[in-house]
Amino acid sequence: MTYPLWNQLNELKSATWVDLTHTFDEDIPRFSEFEKANVSTLFTVKEHGFYVQRWNLVTQYGTHIDAPIHFVENKRYLDELDLKELVLPLIVLDYSTEAQDNADFILTKDHLLTWEGQHGKIESDTFVALRTDWSKRWPDSERFENKDAQGNQHLPGWGLDALKFLIEERGVKAIGHETFDTDASVDVAKNGDIVGERYILGQDTFQVELLAHLDQLPTRGAIIYAISPKPKDAPGFPVRAFAIKPNA
Repeated sequence: MTYPLWNQLNELKSATWVDLTHTFDEDIPRFSEFEKANVSTLFTVKEHGFYVQRWNLVTQYGTHIDAPIHFVENKRYLDELDLKELVLPLIVLDYSTEAQDNADFILTKDHLLTWEGQHGKIESDTFVALRTDWSKRWPDSERFENKDAQGNQHLPGWGLDALKFLIEERGVKAIGHETFDTDASVDVAKNGDIVGERYILGQDTFQVELLAHLDQLPTRGAIIYAISPKPKDAPGFPVRAFAIKPNA
């Protein structure tokens, strides 16, 4: 007897799997308003016969998924996201050179139109990730936060017009990036709010923040999985994001 899904799994396992998730602990880079995690050991194998820890952390910690309710009232909680939403075709936009040259880089609609001229139209029902290689600064908090002498952060991000283009004109399902926030730091300072993040989550979809290893993925052809625990009424949670890509 043959089992088609088992055969498909064997095919998937013969492809290349890329972990898109940072390992987290008490000392990772984190949003400035959040306290660091606190980790303690409650039981050890030597003393008790089993090993158990207690982790105390905020929901948006390390590589994490943001549910719509995180920024918009009356939208869905994390446990209300359907499993099929969390597995999507992946498109990677490589703007690592631009972000290296300008830490305040903002991805605009014009950038996307130029990108489409080179790579083809962005498909609907996809997950679009912004590659800046900012994740390579991990876990150095000082380099990751990239503050100037006045204490202002300088991190790249999405422009609101780019996000509206992806959602409203291309029918993209979700996005992700390597930084703390959807918006570039200079936009947050200018607007006094995270308008891009509020827009994305206002579409009743999700995003994944603090992604890693996007440089190991092709522009197209991979699939992203954003798998997290299922806490009730949570605005997000650390996620084990990974991608499967065809072998070279």
